[in-house]
Amino acid sequence: MLIDAHIHLDQYKEEEVPLLLDEAQYVIAVSTDLQSCEKTLKLSKTYAKVKPAYGFHPEQSLPSDRDRKALFDWLQLHASDMIAVGEVGLPYYRRQEKEIDERPYIDLLEQFVKFAKEFHKPIVLHAVYEDALIACDLLERYGVTKAHFHWFKGSEEAIVRMIHNGYFISITPDCVYEAEIQALIKRYPLELMMVETDGPWPFEGPFDKKLTSPYMMSNTIEVIAMIKDLTTQEAAKIVTENTKKFYSL
Repeated sequence: MLIDAHIHLDQYKEEEVPLLLDEAQYVIAVSTDLQSCEKTLKLSKTYAKVKPAYGFHPEQSLPSDRDRKALFDWLQLHASDMIAVGEVGLPYYRRQEKEIDERPYIDLLEQFVKFAKEFHKPIVLHAVYEDALIACDLLERYGVTKAHFHWFKGSEEAIVRMIHNGYFISITPDCVYEAEIQALIKRYPLELMMVETDGPWPFEGPFDKKLTSPYMMSNTIEVIAMIKDLTTQEAAKIVTENTKKFYSL
């Protein structure tokens, strides 16, 4: 039974949730906005396996000042309930579609980093390629050391810096068919690695047209084990212990 280090559980149908949870030891359920945070909180109160993270996904329009204040007021009120701040970060993919000013997104991420520091919480980051370096700047500025870069992709410069700082990454099922992710697994230390689904995000290859579910992490573990020259049992044990230690489970 593996731990899904990053899943959008609130985006599944209500009847799907218990079936998904049967396939995992725990899930780190991330949130995308205030409404999502509220749904994730409710799921965590219903199911013991659900460990909630609260945040604002960056691949969307920024919240208004009023909504932003409401979100951070809510986060402070529920700080004791959350296992981490997340999902937060920078809008890399949104910028590929249209030109946007990234500065307000950086300001918002900085506010989340400061919150994580103040409340002693790990932070779950959506920060890929050049955005990873900006995230590293903020983490270093505020002395936040427990950082989890989910579904990370980035330059050698970012990788070296993240490893030096002890930041974690999590590997998705696309490692089965993506050479870029396989190369990352080879490069990154296993002791700084977790596994995730990012469900309900869909995958290709052997997972095409299948509902994204924690069972897919077993395929991820097989790839990690092969690349790291371990048995699947050894890889699963190490990755699980990494996740438990990082999230204090």
